[in-house]
Amino acid sequence: MNTSRRSGTTDELGPDEPGESGGSDLLAALLDGMDAALCAFDADGVVTHWNREAERILGWTAAEAVGRHGFAGWAVRSADAEEVHTRLMSAMHAPGRQVHEFALVTKDGGRILVRTQTAAVRGPEGKPAGVYCAFSEVHAQIDLERSIALSEALLEDASWGVVLVDADLRPAVVNAYAARTLGIRRTSALGRPLGELLAQGVEELEAALTHVLSEGAPPAPAEMWVSVRGPEGEKRRCWRSGFLRLASPLAEEPVPLGVGWLFQDVTEAKQGEQDAALLRFRTNQLHRAARAAAECENPAEAATVHLDFALAGFADHALIDRVAAVSSTADEKAPGPPRLVRLAETPAGAPGPSLLTGAAGLPVRYEEGHPALQCVERAGTVRADAGSVSAERAGAWAAERQWPGDAAHGLCAVLRSRGRTLGVVTFLRGAARGRFERSDTAYAEDVAGRIAAALDLAEAARAGTDGGR
Repeated sequence: MNTSRRSGTTDELGPDEPGESGGSDLLAALLDGMDAALCAFDADGVVTHWNREAERILGWTAAEAVGRHGFAGWAVRSADAEEVHTRLMSAMHAPGRQVHEFALVTKDGGRILVRTQTAAVRGPEGKPAGVYCAFSEVHAQIDLERSIALSEALLEDASWGVVLVDADLRPAVVNAYAARTLGIRRTSALGRPLGELLAQGVEELEAALTHVLSEGAPPAPAEMWVSVRGPEGEKRRCWRSGFLRLASPLAEEPVPLGVGWLFQDVTEAKQGEQDAALLRFRTNQLHRAARAAAECENPAEAATVHLDFALAGFADHALIDRVAAVSSTADEKAPGPPRLVRLAETPAGAPGPSLLTGAAGLPVRYEEGHPALQCVERAGTVRADAGSVSAERAGAWAAERQWPGDAAHGLCAVLRSRGRTLGVVTFLRGAARGRFERSDTAYAEDVAGRIAAALDLAEAARAGTDGGR
């Protein structure tokens, strides 16, 4: 039996035959390069192999271990020696591998719990010739099992999305949550460019992944807005994302294998936060407008103050049209749409405060079916949109309605006070902004109520002045 002093391993080949030294050196190098401790016993239970990892864990060198009969008297307590030997050698006549846990004794007298995997060594004729035993510290094995279990749980049952992206920024592994969020099957996303999975937000996501590959994981999660393609069209979603750079543990220097991308869909929460912030802002604007309007001597000026405060963050343009007074000689029952006279409007060019107009009392040339006329006739709010058209067509759409040329979305709210319809206030947005939603309608109606009260007060004050004369 030959003991390799150079490598710390032994083999049972005996003295090297001519030309066989390379084989022995290769076997010694392989055994010493293993991450697990390894020892082997012949059919009589004598130690024949002992690698460096076994020496590191227990402290016994190959020279001290090889040639001993089992672990009795040195690597296990005497009380446990027979049981340990029996369980180890039973693998010689059992199929497959056996797993055991033993308390072994280190060279300095300490005890350490190890997990072993034993299997039979077959001779040239297939008969059992011995047993090999690979072992490691139990806590290290448990750490490995925990890591594997964590990986499997993340990729199967996690309540957030997990996508492993390779160095070419293509998904390599997609868990169930991520597949549901993307609206695809888990296997259909593999190897496909991210641009095929997302309609918008791909550039930001790829930039983040590239940064992680080159610089490492960011210090905090990032919130990213994307649009996901689905059978019902595109859906805009907000994903709170974390990124981890994956590097090979087998390389001397970190070699990036890709990026681990973890995310949760927080769209509802973010929309709730945005809606709450918007409500606070609009409430503050109404409060500020009321205080500013209270300082106006002219009630009509107070109406424009309410209009100016409402515009901030809400619309690009605004108009106030009042219902024209009916002449005493005219037939009040004459058919036809109501006539509206422009009372105030925001400047068409540079931004500025609303201007009072309409001193001449000439009606605005609204055609039949105009949203403002519909608003007065229905005594309710009316929304209008140019739709997805070219800029030229949108300009023509606005011109037909006597609105500024950049208007693409309109919202008309009726002005009513003391049971009377006084006119209509129109809010306009450009094509770069979204259409008016239901929450916008409620805000516009609240502003319209305040403007109507101011206009009603202006009419009452004017009537009182005329009566006093």
